[in-house]
Amino acid sequence: MTTATEPRGTVRTADPRLAGPLRRTARWWPALLLAVLLVVPYSALPLPGLLDGPVGSPGNLQLLALCLLFGALATGYDLLLGRTGLLSFGHALYFAAGTYVTNTVMLEAGLPFAVSAVLGLLAGVALAALLGAVSLRVGGIGFSMVTLAFAQAGSILVQRDPGGVTGGEEGRAAPADRLPASLVGIDHTANLYWIALAYLVVVLAVVHWAVRSPTGRVWEGIRENERRVEMLGLRPYGFKLVAFVLAGTLAALGGIVYLLLTGGATPQTTTSDFTLSLLVMVVLGGSGTRWGPMAGGVLYTWADHRLGDLAGSGGVADLPAVLRVPLSQPLFLLGALFVAVIYLLPGGVARLPARLRAARTPRAATDREEAPGA
Repeated sequence: MTTATEPRGTVRTADPRLAGPLRRTARWWPALLLAVLLVVPYSALPLPGLLDGPVGSPGNLQLLALCLLFGALATGYDLLLGRTGLLSFGHALYFAAGTYVTNTVMLEAGLPFAVSAVLGLLAGVALAALLGAVSLRVGGIGFSMVTLAFAQAGSILVQRDPGGVTGGEEGRAAPADRLPASLVGIDHTANLYWIALAYLVVVLAVVHWAVRSPTGRVWEGIRENERRVEMLGLRPYGFKLVAFVLAGTLAALGGIVYLLLTGGATPQTTTSDFTLSLLVMVVLGGSGTRWGPMAGGVLYTWADHRLGDLAGSGGVADLPAVLRVPLSQPLFLLGALFVAVIYLLPGGVARLPARLRAARTPRAATDREEAPGA
């Protein structure tokens, strides 16, 4: 007598007739999520503990737009870290290039936003191509240090305010008269939210296409074993440069969106700490996964804003000093959250569904073995 066995990793459902609909639902969940995100500005639904007031209020839309922006930015950065195995500490430089060049052209040359944005994007592409061509001449930790040096030089240049074009430590506000009227003012926060959502969709589509292309498969080979790629007759340098420029281009585009969301250019976006935040987002979500960096960027940005409110709340102020002092520091709370996720979810948030399936499958097998007549 033989016993039929199921393929390893198969999850049994209570009713086999539900398997098809469940699979179709799982396949289309990104489209369903996008549909939900599109109508968020029209929602008055409150989410206590997650957001203050209705979801569609201007303040919450601003926070959600920033979450979407940094989710997309982390996804683009993962082209280097998770897809090609390149640890860059200078990614903030291309984000800042999109922000500062666009803003400076509007302020100094008096050009409209659309033209300034195109010039800002081209500046980011050119800068990524130039510095990438130099940085990729070395590998490993040398590459990381060269990118860090370029980022520090850019940050110092911005803070020194040459010619008064960067605003130094204060930054410079975007000229409202050069921006489209539909993107200025609290009444148009929904439009800015939709722009951030569109940026996220574009980044996800570009990254998905690039990773599945022949070039993306070479990136995977470089990440696993660069020497083996060379033995196949391919030049890793050119493929790594393509990844570097593409990631820099997406970052520059994100900088332009950031300029619209915040209404100005600030030197904080030029620092290496900014790139380290991107690194934390990617690791938090799951490096090298399709949705992990996006999830990490959204979670990190939300926590960065919301934990500050928690640290200054009356509940924390009433605690004993031994608890009040650390819990009143937002960075302590953010660091504790990061450590907890890394410890409890190795591989990032993106690995959580697989871990739940793996935990459920042995349990289901045990239940079948213990059932009478099994």
